[in-house]
Amino acid sequence: MCGINGIVSKSSQDSSIIGNLINRMNGCIVHRGPDDNGVFCRQADSYSIGMGMQRLSIIDLNTGHQPMSTDDGDISIVFNGEIYNYKILKDKLLDKGISFNTTSDTEVILKLYEQDGEACFKALDGMFGLSLFDRKKKKIFIARDFFGEKPLYFTDSDKAFIWGSELKSVVSVIDKKPEISKSGLNLFFRLTYIPAPFTIYEGIKKLEPNHLLIYDLDKKSYSTKTIHPKFDSNPADLSFEQAKKTTKDRVYDSVVSRSVSDVPIGTFLSGGVDSSVVSLCLAQYSQTRIDTFSIGFKKKSYDETDKSRTVAKQIGSNHHEFIIDESDLKENVDAILLNFDEPFADSSALPTYLVSRKTSDYVKVALTGDGGDEIFGGYNKYYMGKLNSRYTNIMPKSLHKSILKLSAPLLKTSDDSRGKRYKVQRALQAVDYSDSFYWDIISLGMTESHLNQFLNQPYLKQNIFDYYKRVSGLTNPKTLNDFQTIDRHLSLEGDMLVKVDRTSMLNSLECRAPFLNRDLLEFTMSLPEDYLLKGWNKKYLLKEAFRDEFPEGFLDKSKRGFGVPVGDWLREGLREELVDYANRDFLEEQAIFNVETILKLVDNHLKGKVDNTFKVWSFFCFQKWYKNIYSSL
Repeated sequence: MCGINGIVSKSSQDSSIIGNLINRMNGCIVHRGPDDNGVFCRQADSYSIGMGMQRLSIIDLNTGHQPMSTDDGDISIVFNGEIYNYKILKDKLLDKGISFNTTSDTEVILKLYEQDGEACFKALDGMFGLSLFDRKKKKIFIARDFFGEKPLYFTDSDKAFIWGSELKSVVSVIDKKPEISKSGLNLFFRLTYIPAPFTIYEGIKKLEPNHLLIYDLDKKSYSTKTIHPKFDSNPADLSFEQAKKTTKDRVYDSVVSRSVSDVPIGTFLSGGVDSSVVSLCLAQYSQTRIDTFSIGFKKKSYDETDKSRTVAKQIGSNHHEFIIDESDLKENVDAILLNFDEPFADSSALPTYLVSRKTSDYVKVALTGDGGDEIFGGYNKYYMGKLNSRYTNIMPKSLHKSILKLSAPLLKTSDDSRGKRYKVQRALQAVDYSDSFYWDIISLGMTESHLNQFLNQPYLKQNIFDYYKRVSGLTNPKTLNDFQTIDRHLSLEGDMLVKVDRTSMLNSLECRAPFLNRDLLEFTMSLPEDYLLKGWNKKYLLKEAFRDEFPEGFLDKSKRGFGVPVGDWLREGLREELVDYANRDFLEEQAIFNVETILKLVDNHLKGKVDNTFKVWSFFCFQKWYKNIYSSL
């Protein structure tokens, strides 16, 4: 696990100049790889190239130094991630007479490219962001893994093509501070995050998951293509009992494959279905007691450490439990939020950072339950999506509007408890009589109509989801597979994986997600919907596959998720900072927001008239980022 950087100067530059720029970029991401670093530079007549990396040593601790080159020096690579099937790939290469100098997965990619060219990236089962320079072909190949577990940013200008694992390193070497992207801004306030290919900056992009970027050094331009084609839509001919057995076997095998490490490994254990299953499988595979890690809250309505204790006792792990409160947040909020390099308002990033920090005191690798909801149909929004079509078929639109109006005062909440009233209110507000209902369900921040009142006209962009409707081919999503596909393009890549990568790597901890296995996804998407989502029972197949391994009824207990009471904290320890961000003079100088709308929104929240947690927290996170980047006020 590492961080990578790269620069192509579109004119010949002295290697020392390029090397200094790469060193500057590496210095921005030392936290991603404090164990080792390296720089590669090559000067040619019409261009110069530099690649660098910071390494967190997990596999081949002694001989895995990067950048790594072939024996003749014609091909060089920097690689961030882990290839879980590298030993299988290496054995095939050894059978062909290929020799190796190291035991690293990096060299396997290098040798595989020598054999198969760019087709080699299809063979990689893992999480990765990498760049590979081929001197003879005069091309650079930049690739990102199937789900987008590892990040990759890039920008192209008249002078240079630049890429890196984090935005901060890319921004550190461009000529001037980039302008705010209208697309990125609108996506953030709709979703509370910004999915690929957009960023908050105009002119800087994220490479999309499952994509290969090819930079042509002669033409000084780039193109992109997908690595894996879309799944075949052939349904699996399996009974439910057969699907249960296959599920259990495949999940166990995926956990085993994600457990390859030359350093200690543990699991995040929240007590939910996904992390419990992963922890169970690792405990069954391991020949020694595993370490499990959980975090709880002093606010009892948010604390679920009793569930993680139950699992830890069941599997016999060395369990580590950490309880946090507002003081822990106050101490770390700047480090956490600003490390994302762009606005990011998933509040679960706060406890994820803290559990990562505590975990890194014991192990260098942690398995997580991330992806279980997307793979096995675990979100409330999935059955909300299914119910929407049934509800709108029987309920006249005019009557629904009346229900919304009459229920509003009854369902209004004044604190950040997110209980039954909040859930009913959100479900009613998500109902949509157009084709856009699922796109509104996933908008955790604001609907389009709210955003029209929130942002000033020059910063508004309508139909912000059009790009994703086009690339997913899902203008009118109706099925569970449709919902899963949209989530893979947006919330998984833009939210879940960003949160885990940045918070864990800030603590030099590598996180791996066994559920994020392409073969496992293809399998579940081939099954009948009611295997996964049976009535109100989410993740039905996964629960049934592992039901016998846990106490009776345990897997059916409700789970809150990794939420934190930021709405309350904004009224308390973060109140002064929020008021500063909502200062009228500051807002008027920004000219981004409708000032009166912001003042009313914040005032109602602070006075407890209306709980505006998601909107106000998004505003808070944006303002913290903006003030750090653009303002000296």
